[in-house]
Amino acid sequence: MKTIAKPYQSTIDIKKSKFICRLYPAQNEMEAKEIISKISEEFKDATHNCSAYLVSDGEGYDDDGEPGGTAGRPMLNVLKKNNLQNSVAVVTRYFGGIKLGAGGLVRAYSKSVLETLAVAEIVEMEAYELFKVTFSYPDIKSIDNDVRSQNLAVTDKEYDSLVRYTIATANAEQINGFKEKYNDKIQVEYLGRRYLEKMD
Repeated sequence: MKTIAKPYQSTIDIKKSKFICRLYPAQNEMEAKEIISKISEEFKDATHNCSAYLVSDGEGYDDDGEPGGTAGRPMLNVLKKNNLQNSVAVVTRYFGGIKLGAGGLVRAYSKSVLETLAVAEIVEMEAYELFKVTFSYPDIKSIDNDVRSQNLAVTDKEYDSLVRYTIATANAEQINGFKEKYNDKIQVEYLGRRYLEKMD
């Protein structure tokens, strides 16, 4: 699965109208809608804030007052044609006084997203199961050795009264092996499934 590495933005001017496209990575529909809402609020002085998103649990688009089918749908089509997932596009338009017509709007919104994709870094993503593993300090060396030998990815480490590693794995059976080996020495909490940049 491909997505954009981080937020990107670009601006194009077409017949005195300004089109500002912002691309964001997003894990799910809730996150996508939060991004769209935030941008729409921040740039509420704009004539339109049109949007499209394609995420793991759904897709959607909004013409935000432009004629139906001339903004959001073409933007979504650009994301699909570029095989992107977990991505949100918001194009903010400041009207310049010259009407573009339906065909002109479709081309303008599509071009705005394409221009931003041209400067964006695209990364390969994969679904991983995330687990929080809690253990005592004396077990750090042994746990670290097992993490390395099993090619597990530690995405976060916390050092408090106990040690907590957030571990990402494409194969949850590996964590079961941890549980069996360390028995009551570790606590394992399942954090859910997330798309992360592909790990070698």
